[in-house]
Amino acid sequence: MDVLNLIGGRWVEGDGEEFADTNPARPSEVVARGRFASAAEVERAVAAARAAAPGWAATPHHARAAVLVAAADLVDASADEWGAELAREEGKTLPEAVAEVRGSARILRYYAGEADRESGEIFASPRPGENVLVVRKPIGVAGLITPFNFPIVIPAWKIAPALSYGNTVVWKPSSLVPLLAYRLAQALTSAGLPDGVLNLVYGEAEAGSAIVDHPGVDAISFTGSTAVGRAVIARCGELGKPVQTEMGGKNASVVLADADLDHAAEQVCLGAFRSTGQKCTATSRLIVASPVADELLERVAERAARLVVGDPLSPGVEMGPLVSSAARDRVTSGVARAVDEGAKPLAGSAPYDGEGWFVPPTVLDLPGTGVDFWRTELFGPVVGVVRASGTEEALGLANLSEHGLSAAIFTRDLGVALQAVERLDVGVLHINSESAGTFPYVPFGGLKQSGFGPKEQGRAAREFFTHTMTVYLGAPA
Repeated sequence: MDVLNLIGGRWVEGDGEEFADTNPARPSEVVARGRFASAAEVERAVAAARAAAPGWAATPHHARAAVLVAAADLVDASADEWGAELAREEGKTLPEAVAEVRGSARILRYYAGEADRESGEIFASPRPGENVLVVRKPIGVAGLITPFNFPIVIPAWKIAPALSYGNTVVWKPSSLVPLLAYRLAQALTSAGLPDGVLNLVYGEAEAGSAIVDHPGVDAISFTGSTAVGRAVIARCGELGKPVQTEMGGKNASVVLADADLDHAAEQVCLGAFRSTGQKCTATSRLIVASPVADELLERVAERAARLVVGDPLSPGVEMGPLVSSAARDRVTSGVARAVDEGAKPLAGSAPYDGEGWFVPPTVLDLPGTGVDFWRTELFGPVVGVVRASGTEEALGLANLSEHGLSAAIFTRDLGVALQAVERLDVGVLHINSESAGTFPYVPFGGLKQSGFGPKEQGRAAREFFTHTMTVYLGAPA
């Protein structure tokens, strides 16, 4: 099908280069076609957002919320259809894809609920007859840049708070997943969103740079690679523009000697291989206490070897393809480099035989932490293992990364779990569950090179999408 840009309330084809959205399980199959927005169209999108901003900010919060609720209803009603499109476009299995679509509806409803929550604070003043109010106001025009790996949920967790708090939006999704972006924008416009409040522009890096650089865009929220995120942070620093980034991860799961090994093996595999490992919170490093290492690795390798890999729309398939040939090549070359550096494959040594951008679930027994794999995010279904002598060394190894997004620890010892809470430098910590997964009502984000600026989701999103005004309210003389 054809997808269109949304600019100032009008669906337009785009004046830029043509693009084709293909099925990563069957690359010869075209899922959607469209045209990128030209530089002039990006300019018009920003102008439309600026023109719509005063009216949308002045719209009562409950009226803005009603649009989000109506959009959530439309998304839920289309979950099966859009889930199948998501699986064809991005490569997630059908159950994961449908769950993601429904998850985006829950996010829309959560931020609609902000209309019923407190929106400011009141403080006592030492001066008679005066109160001090802290009120929250929208930041203005938000530039949103979203990745391929969660093509409707990540856009929803940026767009929903932006709109709920009274901002207008210029949004550039990944060009690898234009169809689900189109669907989300359709739901919001069909729900009654006024013209110009949401603007969708397809494009490559140049379009993203144009949004970041534009003086009419007041703040930038970006999710993507660490390298690009750091460039966005630097540019926004030069421009004095608020920025929020969620970037890469090199997430560790720590399995200690007292852990339930069957449960730990299952959760490690879910964290490493679900969504084909294409999520920033995926488990890519496994640190195991030496006394149970061989026993655990036998379980992990066995589970990895029997995962059903194939067309994500087929019943019983547990892992689909990577999103593109470039992603497949990056992962396979990273695995080959690790083997050259001394890693021993415990699972996944045989290449996938068939059409599409598939790689097998792979477990690598690493010779130590000096290999490139320990540092570099491959963004695929590969986990590398090292052994630790005990809790102290295991937690130290988990922290041995420039990233600090997510981690998991498996133990029956409450004291050790609390020690992990104290010691680990991550934004998200799972105790006895996989490293991936988040709920829309709690903050999400990383430390170190994994994140910069206010966290996303929950009420933390308000810290980015609003600014405060302190009002000294005195009685007239």
